[in-house]
Amino acid sequence: MKKILITILLAMLGWESASACTNLIVGKKASTDGSVMCTYNCDGFGFSGSLSYSPSGRHEPGELIAIHGWGPSHEGRYVKQVEYTYNVVGLMNEKQVTIVETTFDGRLELVNPDGLLDYFSLMRLALQRSSTAREAIKCMAELVEEYGYNSSGETITICDPEEAWIMEIIGKGPDRQGAVWVALRVPDDCICAHANLSRIREFPVENGKRRTENGKLFSLDGKSISSKNLKKINDPRVDCVYAYDVISFAREKGFFNGKDEDFSFREAYCPIDFENVRYADARVWSFFRHHYSHEEMDRYLPYINGDFELCDHLPLWIKPDKPLSLRDLQQDMRDHFEGTPLDMTSDMTAGPWGMPIRPLPMHFKDSDSLAYFRERPIATQQSGFTMTCQMRSWLPNDVGGVTWFNCDDANMVAYVPLYCCITQVPDCFRPENNPRAEFSDKSAFWMNNWVANMVYPRYSMMIGDLRKAQKELEDYYFTDQDKVVEAIKDMTPADRQSFLNRKSIAYAEKMMQRWDQLAKHLIVRYNDQIVRRVDENGNFTRWGHETPGYDQQFIDAVHKATGDRYLLKEVINRRER
Repeated sequence: MKKILITILLAMLGWESASACTNLIVGKKASTDGSVMCTYNCDGFGFSGSLSYSPSGRHEPGELIAIHGWGPSHEGRYVKQVEYTYNVVGLMNEKQVTIVETTFDGRLELVNPDGLLDYFSLMRLALQRSSTAREAIKCMAELVEEYGYNSSGETITICDPEEAWIMEIIGKGPDRQGAVWVALRVPDDCICAHANLSRIREFPVENGKRRTENGKLFSLDGKSISSKNLKKINDPRVDCVYAYDVISFAREKGFFNGKDEDFSFREAYCPIDFENVRYADARVWSFFRHHYSHEEMDRYLPYINGDFELCDHLPLWIKPDKPLSLRDLQQDMRDHFEGTPLDMTSDMTAGPWGMPIRPLPMHFKDSDSLAYFRERPIATQQSGFTMTCQMRSWLPNDVGGVTWFNCDDANMVAYVPLYCCITQVPDCFRPENNPRAEFSDKSAFWMNNWVANMVYPRYSMMIGDLRKAQKELEDYYFTDQDKVVEAIKDMTPADRQSFLNRKSIAYAEKMMQRWDQLAKHLIVRYNDQIVRRVDENGNFTRWGHETPGYDQQFIDAVHKATGDRYLLKEVINRRER
């Protein structure tokens, strides 16, 4: 009788959580130290973030994996196991291969409910089976061909210490096995991003014409292969791989009728409208704007504002003005369009204290039934977890791959470094310690939420205290990284793993202790709408407090909304004279 390995591949995510995420990508020559980097804000209400883990291991012939996916519909269906699977911490494996995603939905009629593999099961299986990004792309393509795909449209980031790739995939509809997809290698000297909208338009077809768009903003210089030639994917000249029927299927469905070299994946499988551009590509635009000419990037504002006659897309990737550090990338994950025409802190919708957080729904109406929308930034309150992943080719894998992780809103947490070789998940990130419906001071998710939800309503007043704690922790973690690399130089692999387990656990415990201290500091300092005074060392003075009042923009908005209601009588009298 075959041995069955029951693996829960998707306990940590739900549909809503997955449909609103952000990935930022940095090639090795676009980073300050030669790292390949990528990020993931996994956003969605109704679930508490935690860190998943699956150990490495050898497996018996005939062993199967039960696929549970989003629910019970696939009970009794299995995927064949492979001989060896890699250690996977979060979304990075022991070979530093990292896979993250955002959902773009696209044409929902192409969802195949009978396909076995949802996108997250697909990602997890590829992480367990792949030692490079190219192997992961091949693995995912072969898995959906054999077992079927049941999610809507996905953009997937696949990275290793040498390369970064972007892959887009969508099903073929009910009763159609497999999926159509395309994967492009991000040039080493470029940055890329995606955020719930298909990003790949034209791509080079095998033996066809190549594309260049806006000069240095987009170029492909290698060779292209279809899925019929997946055995050639390890050829370093290959920078584009696609499903053999990605174009012919679009023709069959009536989504496209031009020349092959003019085919656009996005136009065929994810037509744009104002909402998906403003809620999704605006995040990509803001990221690019941080690292490229503001004047150049602001030429894309008509596109962000829905004027597709003037402009109908962003560059897929750009060459940044200067290389990005990991800390730059972490700050990018905390973006609310600050300093741009979409700045969420700069008008009266930010409330009395410049709050960049907005309540759902995305749409609302005034008393005259006029419809409005709210902005959707990179950083958002509904994040379950956030990560910035660093892959370093010049170091041993066990210390070279680091997932900087935490639960909740990227803007409001400190990123904690966790090494890809660890076999013990820190207690505060374990699923069982992060319940969805019960507060726990052992939970990173709930401790971070406790602090964040104190700060949100009085943002400009309180964010400085959070920034101080955030910087203090992250300064410590970054300073300690060189010491860690030096410490493991002469260790055996087993000793390195033990040491890095202890380090990762200690980092997480330090974060939890500091956030407990911060929460208690905030409730004392800002009790009852005042600000208690502190001395130069940050200690509370015995006496004295300040009354902060409202931001000026809000005061001006109050007058416009309420007229003379709150004007002092003497002001009215002076005006009447």
